[in-house]
Amino acid sequence: MSEAKGGRGAQLKHTGLRPGWTTGACATAAVTAAHTALLTGDFPDPVTITLPKGHTPSFALAAEELTSTHAMAGIVKDAGDDPDVTHGALVRATVRLLPEGAGVVFRAGPGVGTVTRPGLPLPVGEPAVNPVPRQLIREHVALVARTYGAGTGAETGTGAEAAPGTGTGAGLGTGGGDVEVTLSVDHGEEIARSTWNPRLGILGGLSILGTTGVVVPYSCSAWIDSIRRGVDVARAAGRTHVAGCTGSTSEKTVVAEHRLPEDALLDMGDFAGAVLKYLRRHPVERLTLCGGFAKLSKLAAGHLDLHSGRSQVDKGFLARLAHEGGAGEALCAEVASANTGLAALQLCAAAGVPLGDLVAAAARDQALSVLRGAPVAVDVICIDRAGTVVGRSAPAI
Repeated sequence: MSEAKGGRGAQLKHTGLRPGWTTGACATAAVTAAHTALLTGDFPDPVTITLPKGHTPSFALAAEELTSTHAMAGIVKDAGDDPDVTHGALVRATVRLLPEGAGVVFRAGPGVGTVTRPGLPLPVGEPAVNPVPRQLIREHVALVARTYGAGTGAETGTGAEAAPGTGTGAGLGTGGGDVEVTLSVDHGEEIARSTWNPRLGILGGLSILGTTGVVVPYSCSAWIDSIRRGVDVARAAGRTHVAGCTGSTSEKTVVAEHRLPEDALLDMGDFAGAVLKYLRRHPVERLTLCGGFAKLSKLAAGHLDLHSGRSQVDKGFLARLAHEGGAGEALCAEVASANTGLAALQLCAAAGVPLGDLVAAAARDQALSVLRGAPVAVDVICIDRAGTVVGRSAPAI
């Protein structure tokens, strides 16, 4: 058997665990099915969507309802081998047509939370549907509108691409891409009590999440083993610079910054300690750590496992860093009481305090302490949810 390539893809394969689909992917599929039924009179079952990295999963419908005013489709989330609290949850989407020009309007139905505090990537009062799932849903709404001829063949029933059926929603004007999307999750409010949502001020239920649409299955031993294998592959290929990334967005950032090849990319996930301890014994010349500001603030504070269930953002620590960066007492108090790490970062940015750079430097220093003098130069890049660099450190050894 030939040796598999390195990088994130090889690591995922090496775990031997079955991946699943995020709530965002399930919601997108449910919206696609409901919108299609509203325009054609028929629900596609299974319904197929296209995810950001080109995956085209198909989902069976677990619930459907079609009236003259709306369509609802429901999909049961399959998280694969990941012990996700939302595994088996029924994600529903109810779609109604809106007047032309309204765009896609999101509503929180039963079991989907609403943002009540600042510091999250959504304004207060918005449904807890994260930016990437929103964009994915908008793209599929537009695709359904084009495919089934909203404003063209759908009005007359003669569109060449129109699906068979009664066309219940086909004559409702040109607003096929202008819809109200209400997302709900059966028992979502109860499930959300097992998440961090209530502490973050997301009330009433779960968040609709996901950046790639794929749930990466979680296993400590398998994931740490895959990190070690990734280092071995990079060293065997003669790579002198590798990057530990917390996810797909940070991986894209590193590639854009350093043009590293695939086999130099380590899917670190939450296991910063595993990367550092293995490189201590099997060093390369340079390591770049890249991840979300909040996660890397945990490393800066001394945590080697960055999972939200085992370490939390220490706002008091961030306040102390802000003070070192020139923040006054009032700002430090605001940082210490901020709802999230992102909120703390925004407060400091508004005051001209480089909290992102301070966190990156502190995370680099913690990494060097774990490396214990191994000949590895380390630099750190902090990003926000959109992949924008919000902090960086200089390399040090």
